[in-house]
Amino acid sequence: MPPSDYSLRTHAIESLTGIKRPDVPLRVVLRNTAAVILPLGIGLLTGHPQIGLGVGAGALNTMFSDQPGPYRQRLRQLLLAALAAALASLVGFLIGGQLLPMLAATTTCGFLGGLLVVFGTDTARVGMTSMILLVVTASTPTSLSGALDGAALIFCGGLLLAAFSLAGWPLQRYWPERHALAVVYKGLAALARQRTHDDTDAPAMSEAMTTLQQTLLGRHRAQGRAMEAFGVLLELAERIRLELTAMAELHADPAIHAMFRDDAAGVLAAIADALEHGDSPEQAGRMLQALRASEQAVLDGSAGTDGLAAHIHAMTGQLAAAVRNADWAGSRGELRASTAETALPQSLRSGSAWATLRASITPRSVAFRHAVRTAVCLSTALWLSRVLQLPHGYWLPMTAAIVLRPDFAATFNFGLLRVLGTVLGLVLTTVLLHITPNEPWAHLALMTVLCMGFRYLATAHYGFAVAALTGTVVILLSFEGVNPGTAVVDRVINTGLGCGMALLAYVAWPTWERTHAREALVRMLEAYAGYLHALVLPARVHARRDSRTAARTARTNAQASIERMRSEPATPAALLALARALFANGNRLARSAMTLEALLDDLAALPVQDEIRHFINTVADTVQQLATALRERRAPDPLPDLRGLQRALVASAHRSGDRSATELLERISDRLVDNVDTLAHVIQRKGPYAAPPGPQPSPA
Repeated sequence: MPPSDYSLRTHAIESLTGIKRPDVPLRVVLRNTAAVILPLGIGLLTGHPQIGLGVGAGALNTMFSDQPGPYRQRLRQLLLAALAAALASLVGFLIGGQLLPMLAATTTCGFLGGLLVVFGTDTARVGMTSMILLVVTASTPTSLSGALDGAALIFCGGLLLAAFSLAGWPLQRYWPERHALAVVYKGLAALARQRTHDDTDAPAMSEAMTTLQQTLLGRHRAQGRAMEAFGVLLELAERIRLELTAMAELHADPAIHAMFRDDAAGVLAAIADALEHGDSPEQAGRMLQALRASEQAVLDGSAGTDGLAAHIHAMTGQLAAAVRNADWAGSRGELRASTAETALPQSLRSGSAWATLRASITPRSVAFRHAVRTAVCLSTALWLSRVLQLPHGYWLPMTAAIVLRPDFAATFNFGLLRVLGTVLGLVLTTVLLHITPNEPWAHLALMTVLCMGFRYLATAHYGFAVAALTGTVVILLSFEGVNPGTAVVDRVINTGLGCGMALLAYVAWPTWERTHAREALVRMLEAYAGYLHALVLPARVHARRDSRTAARTARTNAQASIERMRSEPATPAALLALARALFANGNRLARSAMTLEALLDDLAALPVQDEIRHFINTVADTVQQLATALRERRAPDPLPDLRGLQRALVASAHRSGDRSATELLERISDRLVDNVDTLAHVIQRKGPYAAPPGPQPSPA
């Protein structure tokens, strides 16, 4: 077996130097920081610092549940986080002084909290927050009345942060929906200006379109007549995306094509701006009028535009509808049209929570293995901190809970960055406390800056965020009488131990992504086959949309799986090469399928509709055969003669006399056959060399 191309040194350097653009809006940073700082400031001012500490700590622990999305979804997430934090705190306060009951509590909380990863990152944070508060509050056990008071303060901190987060709800009821739409229309404007593309890249707008569907059509979507306009804008965005894809394949006059795309980009950008600010799209309307005038002049006086003309006319109509609905969806918006009720595509719908959890209770489940690791690691860390009587020992299990993730790469990255971030925070906090006046208000001002830095940098660079968090927590504890210098040193020691335990727990019972990546690729190919099958269903627009969304979701999952596998030690080089080749060529197939969907109307005039449907179904069946062979780790069975079928189809179409439509059919059918043949070649050539299932080598 060829050696893996994994390098621990390279991985560590990537983790340290990989800085993303911060994506947290300033208003979110300010309102989250205010929810932490204001209670503490009021507590100091009124002589009740303990109350301020409790509320501020509750807000700090709930901070990362303030995520983008519909207001109802955000409210639900914040209330769930606040309630879980309060319950965990209550248990910690009550039984923190008793080792055996606490070990039972950490085992239960660790397992249930770890299992929440099946519901996504936001819900998993609730489990992690509960584990943190359980071990932190267990360090200061108290009576029943004291425990109830402490838990109530922490719950109030979560409620305060929720109140700040939702304060603009009555004034900007549909802002999350408008923002998600604006992101997509800005992306469409960029796509319209794009002159060339790489076929191996994922189709444009995949992530933004999925986010928009979840926002507009998800379980917690807003209610009201304006949502109908948003639904129309979503459908129009899908159609405009497909039309832009189709126009790129027509090989029409480059000058006319480029001019129209630039004009369309201007309209799309103006629509996005109107949606972002909730204004009437007057600028977009003026640009649309100019586009219509130039459209008529160009198409009337130019030759060789027959194939392009239909798509230009169709897209002009879609842009007009988008401008109209953007006006209805604005802050003045009152709908003057209705549309069919929309629902989240099947691939994005969440099933029963209990059914999802039951399906995950198996050692083969990534979530189950993570839950067991978390339970054992959290309990062991707590036991070790108590046995060794470590000062501020709760940082040991707390760090283990934060660092331990379902995959190796994330666990390694978070562990490395947390240790280095803590050391950086030690230096930073020591220097800042030395140069600032030794006064509570000066410390509170410094804590404000550090808290803002933590919230702003958390998604950009975890190490820098941890450095800011280190200072925030140390100063917070100083108001409770904990010496800042001692607190920081103890934090470094316990953080190092906690990170080491988390990584050891993962290596002891790993869930290597290489055992799951193949299945993710299989599901991607199956989703592509389903998308192709949906294209031949008569008048089934929703079926096409659902299958397109399913393909997009499967492709995103496959890409994430490959990235995780790439960051694991001992990944077979042949398996990684197979995955990358399949994903790149799968992107080509996805682009071809989208182009085919956009060109179906152009091909509808050909008298060979039965032959076209038979060809597409055969291509889809062949892709399904390839997926089955990949799942069973074998070379594909003899495949249909797609090339012969394609040539016969084109020959029949030529006899119809419609030269323009036949040329389109020839180009797109040739691409489909080439895509599928390449995928078959990749699977046949590389499949037998991939690592077989079973025990995997350890990352020694």
